[in-house]
Amino acid sequence: MEKIRFRSEEIQGDADFFVLEQTKVNGVSYILVTDSEEEDAECLILKDKSDEGASDGIYEIVEDDVELTAISKVFEELLEDIEIER
Repeated sequence: MEKIRFRSEEIQGDADFFVLEQTKVNGVSYILVTDSEEEDAECLILKDKSDEGASDGIYEIVEDDVELTAISKVFEELLEDIEIER
């Protein structure tokens, strides 16, 4: 599992996450991340908001209920052994 570090202006520091899966829907990239390798870990779906060709990625948490439900279903199909609770 790939581990990535995020820097947030909101929390004034860095946070490490493990990338479970990534996908692209309608030209938008999404990643499913977790803060732990444990089985019942919390996960987040992040949406890539960075400009094309940017050296650093900019991600935001998907909070829109319709988008979150749709992308959760995509990740559940990609990762057959997980269930995402919304």
